[in-house]
Amino acid sequence: MILDDARAAGPTSYPWLRPTAVAAPLLLLGYGLLRLVDGLDGHRDKGGWEWNVGHVLFLLGILVFAALLVQLRGLLGTRSPRAVRARTARHPAARSPRNGAVPDVATMAGLAGAVAFVWVIVGDLFPRFAEAVETPDLVFLGGPLLFQLGLLTLLVLAVRARMAPVWGPPLVLAGFVAIAVSLDLLPVGAALVLAGLAPLTPAPAPAEPAPSGAPRRPGTGRTGRG
Repeated sequence: MILDDARAAGPTSYPWLRPTAVAAPLLLLGYGLLRLVDGLDGHRDKGGWEWNVGHVLFLLGILVFAALLVQLRGLLGTRSPRAVRARTARHPAARSPRNGAVPDVATMAGLAGAVAFVWVIVGDLFPRFAEAVETPDLVFLGGPLLFQLGLLTLLVLAVRARMAPVWGPPLVLAGFVAIAVSLDLLPVGAALVLAGLAPLTPAPAPAEPAPSGAPRRPGTGRTGRG
């Protein structure tokens, strides 16, 4: 397991969830804009500043996306069967959706895709690396697919956990489709991904009911303890 379910069973704070959800597509947007600038004269200068800076932004964006995947997995871990069983054993009324092993599989797929992206980007930045280590076709084709499937799966689970709006995953999917159609649409695709990810927010752990018999404060519904 990526995170220990015993820790995941309790409230966990992920203050960097939204910043990473916003920063990753913004870095991708920067890469897309620099790519357009680089091609204004009809060709792209490999090794030029637009190429190098753009690919560095792309690399940073993928790394931030990887951090986002791990954070989403951590939050969704509070809905794992073990965490749910531990919580409901103490308080049968406290229930939350069960995700099983899906978050783990999606995260591993997304991270594998991110590694493939990093491999290709490093090869673009350092031609000697690309010459020394031949990039298999599986990396070119399978990497983006694994990354997108992993992220989209976690986003769907986030919607189920009320951490994201229902229109978030479709917007992210539309962004990925736009990028797949043409790399010239990278800015448009990145903007769609940004719109889909920006509303992400850590969902609070399901509230556990107060022990039976605990006195409640009149008019507040809170117990008299603490």
